[in-house]
Amino acid sequence: MRYSREHKLETHARIVKKASVRLREKGAHGIGVADLMKEAGLTHGGFYAHFDSREALVIEAFAHAMERSTDRWRKLAEQTAPDQRLAAIVDSYLTPVHRDDPGHGCAIATLSAEIARESPRTRKAFSARLEQMIDMLADQIPDVSRKAARKQAMGVLATLMGTLVLARVAGNGEFSDEILGAGRDTVLDRTTPSKPAAKKSAPRKAAASARH
Repeated sequence: MRYSREHKLETHARIVKKASVRLREKGAHGIGVADLMKEAGLTHGGFYAHFDSREALVIEAFAHAMERSTDRWRKLAEQTAPDQRLAAIVDSYLTPVHRDDPGHGCAIATLSAEIARESPRTRKAFSARLEQMIDMLADQIPDVSRKAARKQAMGVLATLMGTLVLARVAGNGEFSDEILGAGRDTVLDRTTPSKPAAKKSAPRKAAASARH
């Protein structure tokens, strides 16, 4: 039986979506092609009608996850005042809900260590998506040059990712919550412009002399 092009595209998208969740839950090598296809309601034999290799599926799956994260950040930014956008993204990222649901969360925190050991093709694809996320974060940092905003965005993303990884390692108790809070405060303290100190009043020498 031959399926329409639209049906094939829908099936392809369903496989990628399922794989995206399972890869974040179990890691790049924690689940096989047969399991992924079964979850998508397909047979193992149908895999190569959609992908050239397992690597191709992995690349599409984490690209899908990173695009979803970037889209969520962009929508959140559009609903927030410009000077509060970065803080809103940080607040939405470092939460117990995100920590406890890696399958629907940030692919960087769940897969980056494994991707670093993958083929040059996979690393290149991951790097391109990572740069897009950094540029999107840089867009939310006002009143500095583009170069400075991009540098800050790199530091912000590295801190967010590291904080989330440590919080997951610590479990889901008070210590883990403390790590999330510390990461949040660190990011916002470094990226929130400090207010200029109030000028001190000049000594009123003339008035003092007049009283003598």
